[in-house]
Amino acid sequence: MTAQFEKRFAELDKQLIQLLNATTMRGDPRREGQTEYLAPDLILNWSVKVKALLERVCGKESSYLQRFTEADEKQMFDVGVARFERMRAVFLAAKEDFEGGYLNSLRNLVQADVFTSELEQAGQLLDAGYISAAAVIAGVVLETTIRNLCTDRGIAHGSLDRMNADLTKASAYNSIQQKRITAMAGIRNSAAHGKTDEFTSGDVKGMIDDVERFLATILH
Repeated sequence: MTAQFEKRFAELDKQLIQLLNATTMRGDPRREGQTEYLAPDLILNWSVKVKALLERVCGKESSYLQRFTEADEKQMFDVGVARFERMRAVFLAAKEDFEGGYLNSLRNLVQADVFTSELEQAGQLLDAGYISAAAVIAGVVLETTIRNLCTDRGIAHGSLDRMNADLTKASAYNSIQQKRITAMAGIRNSAAHGKTDEFTSGDVKGMIDDVERFLATILH
């Protein structure tokens, strides 16, 4: 699991407990007797943080974020802390799925779809004779994947060579894969700097294939 996200889920869960403890009983003019009350600003503070976390972990279009946003909407017959209780239920469900590894799997599937589309574009550019552009796009997919791996393992971002070395030390993959990534990065750098004499269309085709294999290993 992503250490940073795991820590944030724990922090917001702790804040959730504090909010529950801060709940008091007050009279409700709409009904007889008393009902539970929690200051709106406290609920807002917590809900904004949860939304930001769900967007980062699950994505803007995820069902988790959509359900949380719907739960945050005030209903006509809401009494007491009903809205807060709905948000709490969605948050705890997302937290449970995250701890079970299901949210990481979802994110990986989304990333795999995006990266596959970009690599297909790189292949089309290569077929059309735009060799350098194809190499640059494949290189972007490679570096983005490396950065995501670093984030998941709490490794600081830096140059591609540095992140590649740090991931190897962290046993994210072996030294053979490290050398392949170094070679792919070399082609990307040459293409980005217009050094077209340093690689061929065959090199770029091999690079695209290698990035696809790397993604298949990492994201599935």
